[in-house]
Order: sequence, then structure tokens, then C-alpha cells
Amino acid sequence: MLNTLRRIVQEVNSARDLAAALDIIVQRVREAMGTEVCSVYLLNPDIGRYVLMATEGLNKDAVGAVTLGTSEGLIGYVGTREEPVNLEDAASHPRFRYFAETGEERYASFLGVPIIHHRRVMGVLVVQQKERRQFDEGEEAFLVTMSAQLAGVIAHAEATGAIGGLGWGGEVVQDTRFDGVAGAPGVAIGHAVVILPPADLKSVPDKQIQDVEAEIALFRRAKHSVRVDMQQLSSKLSTQLRPEELALFDVYLMMLNDTALGNEVINIIRTGQWAQGALREVVSSHVTRFELMDDPYLRERAADVKDIGRRILAYLQEVGRQELVFPDDTILVSEELSPVMLGQVPKEKLVGLVSVLGSGSSHVAILARAMGIPTVMGALDLPYTRIDGMELIIDGNRGEVYSNPSPELHRQYLDLVREERELVQGLEKLRDVPCVTLDGHRMPLLVNTGLQADVARSLDRGAEGVGLYRTEVPFMIQDRFPSEKEQQAIYREQLEAFHPLPVTMRSLDIGGDKALTYFPIKEDNPFLGWRGIRVTLDHPEIFLVQTRAMLKASQGLNNLRIMLPMVSSVFEVEEAQHLIHRAYSEVRDEGVDVPMPPVGVMIEVPAAVYQARELIQLVDFLSVGTNDLTQYLLAVDRNNPRVADLYHSLHPAVLQALIKVATACREAGKPMSVCGEMAGDPAAAVLLMAMGCDALSMNATNLPKVKWLLRQIKLSDAKALLDEVIELDNPHLVLSTLHLALRGMGLGKVLSQPR
Repeated sequence: MLNTLRRIVQEVNSARDLAAALDIIVQRVREAMGTEVCSVYLLNPDIGRYVLMATEGLNKDAVGAVTLGTSEGLIGYVGTREEPVNLEDAASHPRFRYFAETGEERYASFLGVPIIHHRRVMGVLVVQQKERRQFDEGEEAFLVTMSAQLAGVIAHAEATGAIGGLGWGGEVVQDTRFDGVAGAPGVAIGHAVVILPPADLKSVPDKQIQDVEAEIALFRRAKHSVRVDMQQLSSKLSTQLRPEELALFDVYLMMLNDTALGNEVINIIRTGQWAQGALREVVSSHVTRFELMDDPYLRERAADVKDIGRRILAYLQEVGRQELVFPDDTILVSEELSPVMLGQVPKEKLVGLVSVLGSGSSHVAILARAMGIPTVMGALDLPYTRIDGMELIIDGNRGEVYSNPSPELHRQYLDLVREERELVQGLEKLRDVPCVTLDGHRMPLLVNTGLQADVARSLDRGAEGVGLYRTEVPFMIQDRFPSEKEQQAIYREQLEAFHPLPVTMRSLDIGGDKALTYFPIKEDNPFLGWRGIRVTLDHPEIFLVQTRAMLKASQGLNNLRIMLPMVSSVFEVEEAQHLIHRAYSEVRDEGVDVPMPPVGVMIEVPAAVYQARELIQLVDFLSVGTNDLTQYLLAVDRNNPRVADLYHSLHPAVLQALIKVATACREAGKPMSVCGEMAGDPAAAVLLMAMGCDALSMNATNLPKVKWLLRQIKLSDAKALLDEVIELDNPHLVLSTLHLALRGMGLGKVLSQPR
């Protein structure tokens, strides 16, 4: 049955629209179960009724004509119960409803199971038979399994049907939303420019050739042409990105070396296979290996290999590249966006990016954040091949894409864009003004950085230093560990850019959803595995080199602070401090005169929350990483769309944990900051300030909103709000109460809109 199920799902996935998908379902399920009738009823949310959408065995004329209320008939009964209904004699059931136009009076046995997607009942899948009998447990189990598998498929097909602009009755559909993953913050309104693969490797057939050397020469010319393209695009972006960021293109150039893909392709050509077939075999082999890897960062490299393969194939086929016209408000869309595609669009015309595949750790997402381009990744349900030229709204803060927006939604997001622009412009007069509340409380606002491109935007928005510099980013965009001198140069640039303001550098934090291609970490559960301080303590040579580079980079500047990630015990801090003091002694022995910088700990795991009092005695400060802390407290993977609704930084458990850490720091007389995404939420920032947080560090894009709001409120009012919401037991109620109170004060324009 498993193979049958897989074949049906594959067939449905390739259906051209919702109607075709449903026809496939009823045909294949009826065949697989050997029943006389299979039908699908879908719940039309616009009219609040179940509609017979497809059938095999009943009267086809009834499709679209027969409808039932949500509590009407056996269909409504299945939907209300949200569980299977298995009847030997359906007509004798008190909820049975007879429709003459279906011809179902001939069928006695009835088995109906609900189709549920993300807690929403989407419809009912039904099989019927003339013979009076109950379907057995195996048949019921198969239909339940089929329903569970098809729920997502139907949701996708439903969305695909809506994207064309036509709904259930042919009416225009607007504001269709597709959920993805936030790649880079901000909102963009524009028109989709879809980049399709220039060539399809999967369609390349096998073909024997006679002149092997001529075929090798053809391949090498194609490979050289792609190399030239890469170098030109890298040069085009050189004014926007620093060398370490442009190193992303070196990944592509490295793949083009004869020692990489090149030799493998040539070896297959020498067996008599033509260049296109040889390329297909090599690329397919590499892609398969990457896609099977558990590490999310390494899985992303499959997209890079595919992109290289398609570009070489395009030259081999002499089809050239797409001649694309980029409007002034281009939102670039592709199945798998690559850094190369991003470089093809004139900088002044690119307003947003959408990738059907990929995650926040993709090369594209890293570049987009550096360049300040709103981006949504992983929009799996987006039928990207059908939206070229269509107006889109992308919300990079929430990971949402809206197609064919209504005038009302368009105005709403236009207001958000305008407000953002006004806030940024308004900050020109506030940039050098400290963030002080109406009753005189000072709240320093810092930024989180990782790329050199972040620096200018951070300073333009009035940042008072760096609360989190992600040192792993320069490691991620290289093909080896950077040397001590290379690290020193990178860190020096960051420290000089913000001098004399403080720069908090987090020691190398890899593992979880951050990996290095040259230092793979393969684990079944990477978020609970070898990551953060655990890795660097196991590899003191990496930790010592990095610490020495930081210390040397700070010479004469003295604005360095060092922070340790993923700490879960006092012992880890003591061991790390021993290594830091060793590195410090080595640097001093080399004649470098630098003071010992403050050292702090990131509070990211529950264990650290409960040891906050002990930890703060060992270090100079604590900084809470609310992204991971929320994830671990709630046991919710923040990158998993299936449980995304459960991830909420205003959950009572998170608030209580923050209060506990703040209390420990206050009692010790040492500072506490927050450097997670929560700090960049203006409403949450009010609560953090009330708790006693001494500094907030956030993405530069969010700093204007937070600064504006905190300057419009009193600390006493913030504390009153905290006292009110801390008694609530529901995160959504906390958020709505907080927003309602702030809107009542006339401060609503910087608050995010609920989904």
C-alpha cells in the first residue's frame, strides 16, 4: 500500500490544477481500495458549505451542484467529529441526507474521513459500496493515511488554482497568501520577474559520440563561458559587498575547476557519452548526495550545483540566457534563487526576493540581509511558474508573500513601506539623540551585525554599538578556516567602524542550523547536539586563534567585548575563560598592548536561565538570545512551518525566564542585554525595558521603530504594562493586550499587524 500511496501523491503533485488533482485522487483511491465509489467534498470557506468537487462512481453532473452545510448530512457529521465515520448502512443513520442527483441511493456502505491541514478541516474523502458491510480496519487505516498525505497536496493545489485569479465560482481571487520563512527583514511591493532555469538537465537524453576530443573541447568552452559570467557578476557586485562576502562567488568558481566537476564530466565523456549527458550524470550525482545530507547548510549547496549545471548546459545547447526585462519595482522570484541571479538585476530596480526553496541560512539570504533587500525563502506552495509579471507584496519580517493584492491590502502595506521610510528619514534628526523615555530613563540601542555591509546601515540609524557580531559569517562564506591574520583584519574593520562604541563579538557559533562546508557536523538532532561553545571547547586551537585575532584587532581601540554562545554550565564558562586568559597572555608576550576585554555569556538554553546567578558571578555581563531561548523553552523548531504558530517570544514561560535573568543581573550589579529578534519588536522592547534590561540589540532595520516608540513612553507606564501582562497565561492574549494599550497611547503606527 505504501508504494500505491507514493504513486498517487506523485501523480497529484504533478496535476495542472485543483480539479485535475481531485479527479486523480478519486480515480486512484477507488482503484486501490477496490470500491465502487470515491468522492471528495471540499469546504468552501467563502460560503461555509461542503461542495462535491470530484467523484468516481456517482453522477458526474452532481459535481459542483451538490452542497451541504458544515453540520449537514454525513459529510458534515464527519467534518464536525474530525474523525472517520464507518457505516454498514448509511441510509439508516439519522444524519443521512439524500440527494437524488448523485444516484447514491444504490450504495449502502459508507466510509468518510476528514481532510485536515494545519488544524483546518478542508474537506471529506468518502468511499462507498453497494454491499452492506463495514469497511475493515485495514481499509479505514489506508483511507486515513491517504487523507493525511493528501491534505497538504490539496492545500497546495488549492493555492495554485487561486493564483491564477479565479476562485470556486470563477470570481476574482485577491490577497492569496503564501507562507515561507523570513529571509531578510522589510516589506516590498512590486512585480514578479520569474527566472526559470535556463536549461533542464533532467530532460537530457543519453547520446554516443565519435569525436571525444571535440566534445571535451565543447564542454571546456561552455565551462569557460560560465566562469566569465561569474567573474563579471562578481565584479558588478564588488562595490556593494566586501571581499569576504564576494567569496560566495568563489564557491561557484571552485566548482568549475577541473579538479571539481570538470574532471568528472570529462572522464564520462571519454567513455563515449556526449557532454550534455555527462554533465547530467555528474550534477545529478552531486545534487543527490547534498540533498540527502542532514545538515541544512550543506543541503543548500545542492542548489548551487544545480545552478552551475544549468548554466553550463545552456551554453552547450546554445540556447543562450533569458532576455529579462526588469521593471523599476522588480521582485525576483525563482524556484531556487542563487547569488548569481541576484547579481543580474540592476541594484536600483531590485526591491525584493522570493525563493520557493531554501532557508534563512542560504547564501542568498545572507547576501540579502547584507544588502537590505526584503526576502522570503521557502515559499513551498508558491506556483512560481505562473506569476511572472503579477503584482506581489512580500513581508520579509514574517515570511509571507501576497499575490494579486486587493486595493485595501495594497494601501495597508504601502502605508507600512511609507512609515518605514518616514521613520528612517525622521531618524536623521534623532540619529545622534540618545534613546531616553519621557521620564528620563536611558536605553542604549545596539545592532546585530555579521557582514561589513551592515555597518553603514547601522550607523545611519543611530546605533550605539554592536550587541552581537556574528563571527561565524566570515567563516561560512569561505572554503576553509580563515587564518589568524585574516580574522584579525575582519574584526579590526568592524571595531574601527564603530569606534569608540562597544562591539560585542560572539565566539564562533556553528552547529544547529549554521554549518561550515569544510567542517561538516552530521547529527540526527543538531539543535540539541554539538554546537556553540561545545564545538570550540572541543577544538581549543580554533578558539585560541579566534580569541588572539580579536584581541590583536582591538589594539588602540579598546572597544572589544567577547561573548560565549550556547553555555549550559558553569564549567564551560570556567574552561572558556582559561583559554581566553591563555590567549591574552600569548598576545601580550608578542608585545601587543591591549587590556583584557569584558567577557559575557549568552543565555540561550533553560539550564543557563536557572544558573544565571552563578554565571553572572563569573563574567562581566549576560546577554539573552531570545531566538534560541524561546525555541528551547517551548520545544519548537523556529524554522519548521508546521509548528511556527507555537513559537511565540511573548509566551509566559519566556517572559518569566527573562525576568529571572534580569533579577540575577540586577542583584549582582552587572548589565543584562537582549540580542535576539525580540529586542527589535517595538512592543516587546517596552516589556524588556520594564524588566530592567540595560541594552537592546537588534537588526538595523528595526532600530528606528524601537527608538521612536521608547522615546514616546514613560518607564513607569512600561512597568505598569509588564505587571498587567505577566499575569496572563496566553501569549496571544499578552500580545493583544500589549498592542491595545500602546495603541490607546497613540503609539500604534510602529506595531506589527497580526496575521
